[in-house]
Amino acid sequence: QTQGTIFPAPNFNPIMDAQLLRGALQGISCEKDVLIDILTQRCNSQRLMIAEAYRDMYGRDLVTDLKENLSHHFKEVMVGLMYPPASYDAHELWHALKGVDTEEKCLIDILASRSNMEIFQMKEAYLMQYNNDLQQDIDSETSGHFRDTLMNLAQGTRMEGYADPSTAAQDAMILWEACQQKTGEHKNMLQMILCNKSYQQLWMVFQEFQNISGQDIVDAINECYDGYFQELLVAIVLCVRDKPSYFAYRLYNAIHDLGFHNKTVIRILIARSEIDLMNIRQRYKERYGKSLFHDIKHFASGHYESALLAICAGDAEDY
Repeated sequence: QTQGTIFPAPNFNPIMDAQLLRGALQGISCEKDVLIDILTQRCNSQRLMIAEAYRDMYGRDLVTDLKENLSHHFKEVMVGLMYPPASYDAHELWHALKGVDTEEKCLIDILASRSNMEIFQMKEAYLMQYNNDLQQDIDSETSGHFRDTLMNLAQGTRMEGYADPSTAAQDAMILWEACQQKTGEHKNMLQMILCNKSYQQLWMVFQEFQNISGQDIVDAINECYDGYFQELLVAIVLCVRDKPSYFAYRLYNAIHDLGFHNKTVIRILIARSEIDLMNIRQRYKERYGKSLFHDIKHFASGHYESALLAICAGDAEDY
């Protein structure tokens, strides 16, 4: 069972919250603790209601006021919390594609892990917010088999809930050959299977792959391919197996890999806060010995740290 860290607040009063936020933003020095207390302790739909009340009462846009009064990573967290999930994904993808450098890891994180419905909503949000087609932007900003695989994922046409044991061994053979031969055609077959078969089907395919090759599919992909294409294929496999483990792994790397990758940490915590962040925390602790709470505390500071820890919903024993 998946579980987030942020839930709807009981006794919710959007008008009172809007008043408190306005007061906090108007002060000579912005009362950041008030912002954290309110925005990290309300679910996304409640935050959107607060923004609506704020607009009705003050004729102002809450997101604009947050942007004007805050700075750096703390601003990114507070503003990120104000997007509906699909709009937040669209926002992150747009910046990953249109920034100075393409941020491939962001594209991988989002497109490898979202359901058909999430992808459909994200594409709609992308079109509305940026007047651009997500698939066209992926096409023009990325290349090679990495691009083809992203394009396939962005179609959101993965089969759902369907599994056919009789074809699992066949699919596994195709994957194994693709890891041996490495021709363009084989790479296409590989990504077609990984992007379009249901999670239930792929579970069986990975089992059969192990039986046929004596090797785990992740090890085989790592051995045979490289670059972002390889990273994307591995991400798909890991998400099929266990999404919380995948995101725990991504957070650990973002925190410990040559400097703290703030963007990655912020994006994952916000995007998963109402889905499976509690599970991600559990996997993180199991796998790395230290809690996510502990590691964030070690790297972040000030109100930025407080905001991340509030989303993470850490407990004293986690430290």
